Amino acid sequence: MTTLRRLLVGLALLLTAACSSGGEKGDRAEPTPTRTPSAVADPTPSASASASVSPGISWPTHRPKPSAPFRSPDRTPATTAAPAGAGFPDAGNTGPRIRLKARAAGNMSVRTDGAVIRGQDVTGSLDIYANNVTVIDSRITSTNWWGINLRPGYSGLRVLHTTITAVPGKGPDNGGVDYAVSNMGSSAIEVGWCDISVFGNALSMGQGNLHDNYVHGLVPFRNNGGEWQHTDAVISGGGSRGTLVVRHNTLLNPVPVDQGASAAVGLFADTGHVSNTVIDGNLLAGGAYALYGGGDGATGITVTNNVFSTRYHRYSGVYGAVTAWNAGGADNVWRGNRFDDGTPVTPEPAG
Repeated sequence: MTTLRRLLVGLALLLTAACSSGGEKGDRAEPTPTRTPSAVADPTPSASASASVSPGISWPTHRPKPSAPFRSPDRTPATTAAPAGAGFPDAGNTGPRIRLKARAAGNMSVRTDGAVIRGQDVTGSLDIYANNVTVIDSRITSTNWWGINLRPGYSGLRVLHTTITAVPGKGPDNGGVDYAVSNMGSSAIEVGWCDISVFGNALSMGQGNLHDNYVHGLVPFRNNGGEWQHTDAVISGGGSRGTLVVRHNTLLNPVPVDQGASAAVGLFADTGHVSNTVIDGNLLAGGAYALYGGGDGATGITVTNNVFSTRYHRYSGVYGAVTAWNAGGADNVWRGNRFDDGTPVTPEPAG
């Protein structure tokens, strides 16, 4: 019995030595390395961020970008061709950057020069009867003709990092002819990094600096006369002595043409000739035509490096990318404009 026990112990020792000295590497599981995702900016503002109305402000030069998210090593690489909308404003890089304080203000008039409206979630509209007013990091939800309106005789309005929207069909004349931001004032205004939706003619002005905005979700509706509201992401009626710059915006008009769609950018000679206008580096889509170019009398119109997206219609707009372009007008420039597949956009002569 003792001899048998010794043989079994010896055999066990031999097996243990063989296992510990190795076999093939593939015979045992390797430990899985752990990886920590790259740091991603926290989209939730800190608790110290507050809502305020104050006379002073520090101006951000851009919206911070989050770090790239972790990508597992066994994931199929992305294609080298970027999406057509890549690099243009969207819901992720426009609108307020801080927590908002709810304020059921109704239709409010602002009459203090230099007023700063910051961090407010306003149910109502802002009618500006003052100079150098700033609306920043706020949200405006309106049932009025407008979200923010600068009245004649006043100047210096800035609207930055703000969401401006409306309740479809509500307000005067069942919604009627309405504007997210309207410039009736005596100078250019600045609208930047804003998220704008619903309004029929979202950004309405003949002079201003419109940059890095996301205009989308325009909604069709009829006024009390039974007519469809005309819709444009940007509209200018002409006759302005100032300069209108429309640069690096996403301007989308998804409204069907038989329900009022006009353009993504409409330069119309309604109140005089269109002049001194820059349309540069935007993403345009929708409307009867994506761009109305000002017509026969238009001068000083520069249209450069825009992408005409076909997300709604084969030719960007229902009937085409551009119409009413005055190629022979003084200082009119058309250069570097293309469809989202890279095909150049060449306008027909105005007529």
